[in-house]
Amino acid sequence: MHNKNVLGGSGAEINEGSGDVRRGELRPDDGVQQGRTVPSELQTPKQQQTEIFQRVAGLGIGIATLLTENVLSHPFIVFRRQCQVNYHAYRYHVQPFSVVQVIINLQRNQGVATMWKGLGSAFVVQGIGLGSETIISEVTPLAKEIHVYSTIKQLFGHLALKAISATISLPFFSASLVEEVQSDIASERPGVFDCIKEGFCRLVGWGIPQTTNLLPVYTLLLPSVLHSLLKYIISSIIQFVILQVMQRAQELRLKDPSGAPPIQRSVMEAYFPELLAKFAGNFMTDVILYPLETVNLRLHLQGTRTIIDNTDNGYGVIPISTRYEGMFECFAAIIAAEGKAGLYKGFGALLLQYALHATILKMIQVIYTKLAEDFSIGLKRPSPQ
Repeated sequence: MHNKNVLGGSGAEINEGSGDVRRGELRPDDGVQQGRTVPSELQTPKQQQTEIFQRVAGLGIGIATLLTENVLSHPFIVFRRQCQVNYHAYRYHVQPFSVVQVIINLQRNQGVATMWKGLGSAFVVQGIGLGSETIISEVTPLAKEIHVYSTIKQLFGHLALKAISATISLPFFSASLVEEVQSDIASERPGVFDCIKEGFCRLVGWGIPQTTNLLPVYTLLLPSVLHSLLKYIISSIIQFVILQVMQRAQELRLKDPSGAPPIQRSVMEAYFPELLAKFAGNFMTDVILYPLETVNLRLHLQGTRTIIDNTDNGYGVIPISTRYEGMFECFAAIIAAEGKAGLYKGFGALLLQYALHATILKMIQVIYTKLAEDFSIGLKRPSPQ
């Protein structure tokens, strides 16, 4: 039985830092059999064409998925975070219909690039998280990857590694958040690596606004690490369950009742269940943890003297000035002043973000199917030996 990761998805993964697409065991059509490639000198021209198509298709699917998750979705992430921290707003944008016009107004007044602010620093924060995990796992017994056969000790060690990585990334996330939500009208555009400098300053307390409202880093540990761990655990469990169900259904569909060898999977059948499971896991997790994320973002931004865009209509700016004392007090204050819906400000942008993602996944599937038909690459049942 092939090992599957219980946390962190399946045995296949996409390395977001490099765009490298790795899969455990693939059984594509003619050119690859049982996880090994047939030597090119033994392949027919048809087999060589099939293998090239499968490899190019796999690379294209991986790149398209990474661009969608990290670049095309960024404008919706920026806008919903602005909504989440804007306690002044009377338009909550819980529905997606009111979001589009405000984003259009912002781009019309400040330029198209305004919705991609903070993209570079977001990649930097991801790199710090991935790099810290790799380094710590190399010098400690904490496991970077786990599977269904991992022990309880390995599981808790793995979660401890995730918690340490979230703690290391915390001050840099604070700096990156400021870059994402601050208005281009009221601030200078920062450099790509400015969030590293600002993160260190936030950590040690140098060169940052010394206000009575600024929360120390240790106060942010509980909401930040809790949100990070819950997001990882919940999304991984959902991905694992959905992937197992889809793979089981796929095996039953490809199995021949007569006992003949099973039909070999195409690249789309090997990749798409994982992409769909990851999409569903991330979406359901973001919905479940949305109130906690709202609280976490407000605590990170408090006391930074950040000025954001007016999310009610897209015109003008609004200063952010809050006096929350901690996670639980922030929850209570939001509900008291803004109602329970205040915890879901900007939720419509989240729906649009995943609607875009779902559309691109469907486009990938349609394009692959069309190209496979043009190349005459279909499912083939291997002949019995």
